[in-house]
Amino acid sequence: MTDTPSSNPHTPLAPRGPRTSRVPALIITVIVLVAVLAAGYVGWQRFKPVPAPEPATEPVASAPLVPAVPLAPTPPAIEHPIEPPPDDAAGTVAALPALDEADRLVGELLNDLLTRSNVLTFLQLDGFVRRAVATVDNLAREQAPSRVWPVNPTPERFTVLRGSDGVQTIHPDNQRRYTPLVEMIDAVDTAQAVALYRRLYPLFQQAYEELGFPGRYFNDRLVQVLDHLIATPVPGAPPSVTLVEVKGEVPSTRPWVRYEFADPALESLSAGRKMLLRTGPANQQRLQAKLRDIRQRIARPQRR
Repeated sequence: MTDTPSSNPHTPLAPRGPRTSRVPALIITVIVLVAVLAAGYVGWQRFKPVPAPEPATEPVASAPLVPAVPLAPTPPAIEHPIEPPPDDAAGTVAALPALDEADRLVGELLNDLLTRSNVLTFLQLDGFVRRAVATVDNLAREQAPSRVWPVNPTPERFTVLRGSDGVQTIHPDNQRRYTPLVEMIDAVDTAQAVALYRRLYPLFQQAYEELGFPGRYFNDRLVQVLDHLIATPVPGAPPSVTLVEVKGEVPSTRPWVRYEFADPALESLSAGRKMLLRTGPANQQRLQAKLRDIRQRIARPQRR
């Protein structure tokens, strides 16, 4: 659960200091993707190289992606179809650009939804659709590499609190770091966000198939990931963490990137669930409420 290397250092678990941290795409990817989802900006997950998959189709060189599990021989039936957007006044739906040329349109639409200031603060627009799709798919997996996050570095350091017994826990004040992101997400009109998602859906679907899922339906995967994140238990107390020992002749100059959850059950959680836990219980519950709202709007009603 160490910080993931990035072009702008790490999100350290250490005493407060220089403002150098990243935002994992937990809720700005699923809500921005569905408008703005990337909840839990903290980097602190252990960095492990992810093996490249055997592509099912011709790979796209420009796609900074992390592949998924082997595909079943026959694609499953679509469970949660996305309805196309309604026709405009002229009775037609505006054509979308090619995926490789979509960054400008996506940026303009996100500016309208989130404001330009929020977009510049939180998002990485270069290849946003591909980044969002890859990150959403990874949130329910062990690793969600920062190189594909559709988000920018965030301020402040992730901090820990050492008790009198020497046990270290996530500092209660740490959740304040996530307040700007959580407030932005709360302020997003979910109906407008989902409408934007529907308009851009063909681009998300194409990016998902390029990722290694030909014949699979991206919205079905998104609903699966939303269910996974919504079901993340809220801890009753700040989780304890432990510093991983690094052996070798070269001293570690950044010990804050080597923390893990002390509880093996927590450390074994998916990347997305660990991100949620690090935001603090109050933020986690607010984010999960937003995710439930999104799910209700993009998924078929559950049969009883």
